[in-house]
Amino acid sequence: MSIALLYERSENDEAGIKQTAQQLGIDLNFIPFRKIALTISKDGFSAKTKGKDYTKTFNQTVVVLNRAQSKNRRLQASYIMESLGKKTLNTSQVEFTCYSKLRTLLNLWKAGLPVPKTIFVPCDASDFTKNHKEIHNEKDLADLFQTDLSINDGIVIKADAGTHGKMIMLSKSREELLDNIKETKPNIINPIGVVAQELINKWFYDLRIIVYKEKGKQAICYNKALARAGFKDFRTNTFLGNLVFEANLPQNVIDLAVKCGNTLGDGNAAWIFALDAMINVSNKQVDDAFIKAQLDLAAQAYLPVQKVKADETRLTDFSAWNKKLEQTFNTYASSNSYQKVKSIIDENIESNKGGLVFHEANSCPEFWENTRLVTGLNVAIPLLKTAQSLID
Repeated sequence: MSIALLYERSENDEAGIKQTAQQLGIDLNFIPFRKIALTISKDGFSAKTKGKDYTKTFNQTVVVLNRAQSKNRRLQASYIMESLGKKTLNTSQVEFTCYSKLRTLLNLWKAGLPVPKTIFVPCDASDFTKNHKEIHNEKDLADLFQTDLSINDGIVIKADAGTHGKMIMLSKSREELLDNIKETKPNIINPIGVVAQELINKWFYDLRIIVYKEKGKQAICYNKALARAGFKDFRTNTFLGNLVFEANLPQNVIDLAVKCGNTLGDGNAAWIFALDAMINVSNKQVDDAFIKAQLDLAAQAYLPVQKVKADETRLTDFSAWNKKLEQTFNTYASSNSYQKVKSIIDENIESNKGGLVFHEANSCPEFWENTRLVTGLNVAIPLLKTAQSLID
């Protein structure tokens, strides 16, 4: 009986999981899911690439650690594996919920958890009649959104299944709102309709919080979060060039995060999530100019980290590359600017903790380069232990 690591490409997270499994003495099978041909017939089941037969690996696997990066492939992978009698982390039920921002928010809202005011209209920005005449719905959609959301405060239009900040657009005027609605064409990250949300005054940072549950144990929220910070855009996603800092979580935030995890993982013996949260900030300790100056200094201290991250030796000697990454990150985290920004974030969270809202849950979070270094939590450990707990 074994655990299989299912993945599309072996990136840093997968290399980190492999390294951590070796350190923990956990044997892993490996399933490169993206290029495996899965065959079902009256003769049974087979799984093959052009050069290797993985059928035996599938048969020997009891639990699948599903790390496919594509949301669609990950959902398909969980469902296929469960159909073959395997246990998955996370399950297809969890993947289905987390695939959609709206489904995630509906579940949290039903449980009484704090979420941003959100409007969904299951109508596309434009439709076509049977005789191919185009019908424009942008004005009607804008009217519906402005009924409950203030354009002066800002209205966010977002793709329901987007990642890395893709297709998240801020509207500060009627004209911007109409233009942004026009951009929401049906596609793989926005399957149907339009989602609009109030703009949360999160100041210059947001939070990524890790929660997980092993079978037979209580859910755990790690007490430190990854804070993504910057003024480059209203989106603080690191893919847009924002910096990363450690953030201490107050107990009430930890309790809320555990409730989020239990809500999204309801009915499942084990699960793991990275929750994205924002704080509606009403009380600022310092002015923006001071923060921007410290972020500029921190960005200079972060340059060596970026250089190591781009170093291709991670593909040939992951262990040596990782040690170098940790050393350069520790130097960055020891800088005065980092410590000042971290202190401001901690104080701001504590004084505004009542304004926290959850806006997304990630079922397959990236962690090796940021979350692990910032918070000290190697997410590979709870990933492996939650998967291991599913082996009867």
